[in-house]
Amino acid sequence: MISEDFVDVLGIHISRLGKKEAEEKIESSLCSDTPLTIFTPNPEIIMRAQKDKEFGRRLNSADILLPDGIGVVIASRILRDPLPERITGIDTGEFILKLADEHSIPVFLLGARPGVAERAATEIKARYKSIKEIGTHHGYFEKSGPENDAVIKAINDSEARILLVCFGAPMQETWISENKKHLKAVKLYIGLGGALDVWAKDVRRAPKIIQRIGFEWLWRILKEPRRAGFLLRMPPFLYKVLCRKISN
Repeated sequence: MISEDFVDVLGIHISRLGKKEAEEKIESSLCSDTPLTIFTPNPEIIMRAQKDKEFGRRLNSADILLPDGIGVVIASRILRDPLPERITGIDTGEFILKLADEHSIPVFLLGARPGVAERAATEIKARYKSIKEIGTHHGYFEKSGPENDAVIKAINDSEARILLVCFGAPMQETWISENKKHLKAVKLYIGLGGALDVWAKDVRRAPKIIQRIGFEWLWRILKEPRRAGFLLRMPPFLYKVLCRKISN
């Protein structure tokens, strides 16, 4: 990782960064052409890593792990090793797009259903007119073999230096880990789950006030009831954190 300063949350090394410091590291890396991989674990992702140790290793191989979930911040406080703040993946993605606009950097959007990435690119281009190019491909392809090779070629042909992968965990982290060695120009990789649906305006984010107080997860459950399983997974997560604190 760029920084060895992290908070250990059930074996996942969350970077001890505030939002401003994280943005400074991202900008510095991008401007210096230093490769950078960013993952954004929430409690559900950390719990998955408890059962899938290889996935946990992939998470910890990233240069920056951002706490995309108020539960991760609460866990750090229980462990008495508090993270500065929650840093959402989609807000980080917005900052990266802003950098791409400022420095005229080509970007590639990978993921979501067919057509979503293209609509997201249209919306992004309307706001960030100086992004050099925005390549796109949906996420419904075989992640190995000829279809995967064709996607790799499309990304390489686009000469994108920023790749936003939106498959959801653990697929996006696994795909980035397994394929970044084949990508020639990409310098910044980030897994962003459902960000393309938001940028395409298929899904609406919570109002700013709800985001600020840390209840965006509740807004998403109300809008998408299928996500209600999150509520069932939070108590076991916090219980494991509490047990870890006691055992330590």
